[in-house]
Amino acid sequence: MKHTSALLILTATLGLGALVVQAATVSENYEVNCASCHGKDGKGETKAGRKAKTKDLTDKAYQAKFSDADAIKAMKEGMKDETGKERMKSYADKLSDDDMKTLVALIRDFAK
Repeated sequence: MKHTSALLILTATLGLGALVVQAATVSENYEVNCASCHGKDGKGETKAGRKAKTKDLTDKAYQAKFSDADAIKAMKEGMKDETGKERMKSYADKLSDDDMKTLVALIRDFAK
């Protein structure tokens, strides 16, 4: 019985440890989900960024045009241009609300 309890505790601890290791940092989330269009520096000067007409996230005037809630909404729902063509896909199935909040903070830092 003691061995079974110890084994269960060890298994649970290892399982929780694996979850912690798998959590991506904000930088990793940006690199995987955003940088291909927005660029590593946020300027949007990538092939995909130019094609999607991505705005320069280092521009303070541009950033003043949207709230944090607007940015999160764009991440959740994606963005379309005036003709209905997708400019940014939804990340609702890839990023948690907390991930999105930390990405907004990172994006805000681009304009500082």
